[in-house]
Amino acid sequence: QVQLVESGGGLVQAGGSLRLSCAASGRTLSSYAVGWFRQAPGKEHDFVAGISSGGAITSYVDSVKGRFTISRDNGKNTVYLQMNALKPEDTAVYYCAADRSTVARHDPKFYGLWGQGTQVTVSS
Repeated sequence: QVQLVESGGGLVQAGGSLRLSCAASGRTLSSYAVGWFRQAPGKEHDFVAGISSGGAITSYVDSVKGRFTISRDNGKNTVYLQMNALKPEDTAVYYCAADRSTVARHDPKFYGLWGQGTQVTVSS
């Protein structure tokens, strides 16, 4: 069974950057597509970015295109989310999740494995 652990969250000023990591243990992550989701207080899990199992196909929600970059290093069993030009509206708990599909889907219901989340707070 794969376990996912996120890290890299924190408090940053608007315009700043953070890099989130999603490390897998217990089994290789290379056969899973991985998505990053975020959840603001009182809201559902919203898709942010996804990457295919091989890393060739990525997708993003419109609000983060050009600012966020998802990548993966299957040798390190880790997926990253580089977040630049952060805005206060990016504030949320960020989760990584694994999907047995080869291409990351946007609906969180397809993801069977979730990390515990990491808080990202962007101050204005």
